[in-house]
Amino acid sequence: MTINVDQVKHVAQLAKLSFKEDELAGFTEQLSEIISMVEKLEEVDTADVPVTVSVADAVNVLREDVAEAGMSRKELMKNVPESENGFIKVPAIIDEGEAGA
Repeated sequence: MTINVDQVKHVAQLAKLSFKEDELAGFTEQLSEIISMVEKLEEVDTADVPVTVSVADAVNVLREDVAEAGMSRKELMKNVPESENGFIKVPAIIDEGEAGA
């Protein structure tokens, strides 16, 4: 299949790309070569080739999702510099309606 300049312009427009007129000839040739390579792959007989989902033998290496008891709030709050009503108190990062916030 041969690609022409109008087709390259159309694909470029779909991809929101813009090319100078002198670049279009090069891109037309490159796109034609890519299409030719894909067409050559279609000639390969893959009838007896098993479906490949992944080329690596990936094994789920995650641990089982088991609930474990955590630390008590009192123990955790020992390391907190400032708290209020059982929550960690942090500095405000958003001003209350001031300009520029």
